[in-house]
Order: sequence, then structure tokens, then C-alpha cells
Amino acid sequence: MRHDEVYEELTGGRAREWTLRALSGAVRAVRHPLGFVCLPLERRGGDGVCVHLWSGALAHAESTTSQIHCHSWDLFSHVLYGQIRNVHVDVTDAGPDATHRVFEVVSDAGGDHLTPTGRTVRHATGLVEAFGPGDSYTLSAGRFHSSVVPEGGEAATIALGRGRPGSRDLSLGPLAGRGHHVARQPLDAEETARAVSLIAAHLT
Repeated sequence: MRHDEVYEELTGGRAREWTLRALSGAVRAVRHPLGFVCLPLERRGGDGVCVHLWSGALAHAESTTSQIHCHSWDLFSHVLYGQIRNVHVDVTDAGPDATHRVFEVVSDAGGDHLTPTGRTVRHATGLVEAFGPGDSYTLSAGRFHSSVVPEGGEAATIALGRGRPGSRDLSLGPLAGRGHHVARQPLDAEETARAVSLIAAHLT
């Protein structure tokens, strides 16, 4: 299930079949603070393959900074169903007029360590892109954005990530925010099975 092999399946029009096969085995799932459930399927070095699910049928993790973030990897994402809006965000360094602080996010097996940096910024909404079932899109490392599903909407994507050396995961948070640790929130077996069933129901 290497990154490049999955990419070929998705761009070859076999996303539905690949997803059903990938989720037919043993999978795990965690609540992500950006508002979705993540089913990580593969991690090899700097490459990763996940399925992301937005659903009101599953409890959400609490967001600890904001929805505005940037990745340390180049992202290729394919929409299985629903609608995803990528809201690009223009971030400008600011002094006394700053509204947010930039936090560095370092992840390990236990969760995310958020550390405030000395960088304070203002931000403004930029390009807003909407993607529906069967659409694919890319997002380069270091690009601030938020991914939004319309309120009450259901959506799922396949996310392929490839790390870019020297890049960092960042998030915008409060000016007075302090560093903290966000533990992973794993779904139990029943919730995980429910997440898989929700995805399969949309694809069969």
C-alpha cells in the first residue's frame, strides 16, 4: 500500500474499489482536532496514506488552537463523497496589530505537542476552492489553509502525504497561548466499525 501505488489507483479511477479493500481488514481510527476522524492506513518514512471522515454521527475532538494550519508535507487528496472546501489563508507577520500566534506542532505516537513560537500574525481569507465526489486536489507544504465541510454535511477523502524536508507543521492559535500536549483520542472497536460502515454505505 505504498504512496505511489495508491496514487495510481486513485488517478486510474479505482478509488471506490481501493477504499473498500483497504477498509476490509483490521483498521484503527482516531479523532483529529481539525474536526474529522482519521483512519491511518500506512506510514513509511515520510509517506502516509489515510482516510479522513467528517460525520455528525461520530463525536468530534476538541480543537485546541484553530482550524487554520499548514502541513510539513505535500498533500494529494481525493474526495470519495460529500463536499470539501479548502479555504486558503493569507498570513502576514504583524506586531502590535497581531491577532494570532504561530504554534509549531510536533507529532509522535502519543499525540501532538504544540509549542508557541515568537511569530505573531494577522490573517485574511484567500482563495476558496470547493471539491465534490471524484475530485482530487493538491496542497503544497507550508500553505496555510482550513478544510471545511458544510454544516451538517458528510464527507470522506483519501489523503496521501509526502513529507518535505525542512518544513514544519504549524497552527494559528491565541496570542497568549501556551504550549501543551494533545493526546490521541482513539475510537474504540465499536466506533471504528461504525466509521468504516459509514464510509462503506456511501460507496456501495
